[in-house]
Amino acid sequence: MSEKALRLGTRRSKLAMAQSGMVADAVSQVTGRPVELVPVTTYGDISREHLAQIGGTGVFVAALREALQRGEVDFAVHSLKDLPTTQPEDLVLAAIPKREDPRDVLVARDALKFTDLPNGARVGTGSPRRMAQLNGYARAHGLGIETVPIRGNVDTRIGFVKSGELDAVVLAAAGLNRVGRSDEVTDFLSVDTILPAPGQGALAVECTADNPELTAALAELDDPHTRAAVTAERSLLAALEAGCSAPVGALADLLGDGQTVKEMRLRGVVGRTDGSKLVQLSTTGPVPRTHDEAMALGRELATEMLAQGAAGLMGERAQ
Repeated sequence: MSEKALRLGTRRSKLAMAQSGMVADAVSQVTGRPVELVPVTTYGDISREHLAQIGGTGVFVAALREALQRGEVDFAVHSLKDLPTTQPEDLVLAAIPKREDPRDVLVARDALKFTDLPNGARVGTGSPRRMAQLNGYARAHGLGIETVPIRGNVDTRIGFVKSGELDAVVLAAAGLNRVGRSDEVTDFLSVDTILPAPGQGALAVECTADNPELTAALAELDDPHTRAAVTAERSLLAALEAGCSAPVGALADLLGDGQTVKEMRLRGVVGRTDGSKLVQLSTTGPVPRTHDEAMALGRELATEMLAQGAAGLMGERAQ
């Protein structure tokens, strides 16, 4: 008799199903058990409000966590950037697999690059973080773009460009890679220009804390460097007391000589969504060996950013 299938809770979107399918295959290989996807509708999927209006934090996560807690699924896969920074005591992040490309990308009409967008170009994004940095860069370099708030899945957002309603949209590279649409990217936005959301490009595999056997099996998928990096980024977000819809960007990367990893650099940015003011700083330290060390790196940078006026920017909206 074959072993009972493990139930993987996932959002219903094409992207969520694609990335959950990748995790399901990996878990099957590790456990030798079949894995079935259990689609769950979250509040963020059915609400048509912009993320900044509905709070952002946890709107794509809560229903999946409730399904876990009720025993309807055995484990769940989230986009890490959607996770609130506080972890429920009865749930555990069993694995954070190797991160995909964390960058943001542009999908524009006529294969335009970001710096080639004409004066008055309308650029769609659902992210206050992207708005703040896009507008800040445009102000600094004399680009006359207009950022337009949008919602919807990948098809919907790219559809705004194809229909001519928008000149371009900004999306996560990881998402387009996972749904096989990276050939539609017209420009990769350097992290020196636009810092991604904390945890962007990474997935979180979560299960209940009272299932040590499954926790240990899922931990086989964990990538220690990705976990250290996203822990530092999320620590920064938490110390700024900002939710995942706040205009905060962060990226931790490993520095070395190509053979040996020597340090971790953490960069962070907070800004007004109209781009009129940005606080952007970085710190570098030894590669964190523990969760606490990664957390400390994030708190250190947050303290410096708060001293530079970051707190006053997060609650402000473009006029």
